[in-house]
Amino acid sequence: MEPRIDLITVLADNVSIMGKFYRDVLGFRIDSESEHYFGLENNGVRFAICSREIMYQITEHNDYKERKSGQGFELAFPVNSAEELDRVFAEIIAKGAAPIKAPSDMPWSHRTAFFADPEGNIHELFAPKSKK
Repeated sequence: MEPRIDLITVLADNVSIMGKFYRDVLGFRIDSESEHYFGLENNGVRFAICSREIMYQITEHNDYKERKSGQGFELAFPVNSAEELDRVFAEIIAKGAAPIKAPSDMPWSHRTAFFADPEGNIHELFAPKSKK
């Protein structure tokens, strides 16, 4: 096996709401869609949203029946500049993302902001800090 990631799948209780959020709020294009699955266009690693129900049917593993508790993963979205990050954060919050932490400068030379999707998964926007 080659140690690399080819696909990231977000497990969801409501695939329709999650797919529409990633499309309408974050701007992903959908390349395949069904009741239990949304494939999203992404450069590099493939990206999808899949229902817990269908994963349980496929694997018959009870963990897929359990509702998640706490933060299980984070997606980090790069933005070109600190100024663009502030604008993008405001836009996605206005479109329905839940604000978690407003844009702020980090000690590791990045500006970051955090938001949550409709099922409560917290994600990050990040950009290099402006050099003034």
